Amino acid sequence: MKALTLASPGFWLMKSEPDEASIDHLAATPGATLPWTGVRNYQARNFMRDTMRIGDGVLFYHSSCAQPGIAGLAEVCSLPKPDPTQFDPSSPYFDAKSSPQVPRWMLVDVRLVRKTRLLSLDEMRRSPTLQTMRVLQRGNRLSITPVTDAEWRAVQALLA
Repeated sequence: MKALTLASPGFWLMKSEPDEASIDHLAATPGATLPWTGVRNYQARNFMRDTMRIGDGVLFYHSSCAQPGIAGLAEVCSLPKPDPTQFDPSSPYFDAKSSPQVPRWMLVDVRLVRKTRLLSLDEMRRSPTLQTMRVLQRGNRLSITPVTDAEWRAVQALLA
């Protein structure tokens, strides 16, 4: 039996701790692009490696902070490539079991589309259309999750 290959949903929510990489950091970066380093979850890695495509929309989400929520819009702007932090012993993301010949961890670059007002987690929870959004599900810890077309449109409407 042939394995199914999922088509790209076209939209993603990508979490970042703003102390490490915020929407302001992305906006201040020359070229306004950012390598999405440090992902150490196989499912999130697989999304980047196998499913994301250049041009996919990204909800840039600030997590593990005083006010979590969507802080801006970005887009995937590179093909997946090895995350160099896995090879750097001084990095908190170093992985001694990974090698340049057989890398375990991948990244994609994201490009700023625009900074938005913060769409808070509480405001997202109040939206009926967003009730199935993975970031709102109890126990969801993934740093990268797919976003449906309906969820993407609902977020756009809330940010308008």
